[in-house]
Amino acid sequence: MNTFAYPPISPAMIKVAIVEDDIDVRAALQEIMPLSGDIECVAVFPTGEAFLKGFDGLDAEVVLMDITLPGISGIACVEQTKAKRPGLQYLMFTSHNDAERTFQSLCSGASGYLLKSSGPQQIFEGIREIYRGGSPMSAEIARMVVASFSKQPEDNQLLKSFSPREQEILLALSRGLSYKEIASELFISIETVRTYLRKIYETLQVHSKVEALNRVFPR
Repeated sequence: MNTFAYPPISPAMIKVAIVEDDIDVRAALQEIMPLSGDIECVAVFPTGEAFLKGFDGLDAEVVLMDITLPGISGIACVEQTKAKRPGLQYLMFTSHNDAERTFQSLCSGASGYLLKSSGPQQIFEGIREIYRGGSPMSAEIARMVVASFSKQPEDNQLLKSFSPREQEILLALSRGLSYKEIASELFISIETVRTYLRKIYETLQVHSKVEALNRVFPR
């Protein structure tokens, strides 16, 4: 991974745990985290079993989780822990790029997905986005997710329970639009989009865009 100049340190650090069995990848991730300026690696686990053992005492807000691990998989780790701490965000980090693993990850409770080919800046932005309630994922995976919500029943009572503006935002999300694109399409600010999403998340009792879409537009 390429290195670059250290940016100014932010007073609010995002606490990240890394679950990765490849020692070289693990070391590279630990090395680049300080370069972000606002992301702190607080724990590293080489296996799913080690992660589960240390989970109760884990002081993290985002988990960068490999899918293919020796023994317990990353998907199983998310399934076993998401309900215990719903606010903990899982960003799946893997070399695999197939629909089955992607949907298994998202359905297990993960909120985002990045490929290991992602550069440092993509990793940093993915962590920041998921921390803010977004659902970062590669373009290929985003198209798969959007396709899964493309055919919806006309009589969606849960969708109709939201205000007209909230329905517009949910439908825009199901089309794969980014917050910036939604703001432009609806002639509102990005912060207003985030405000509506926070209210939607609270109503649905979820913590991410993917969880919200899964609730309103079940596959």
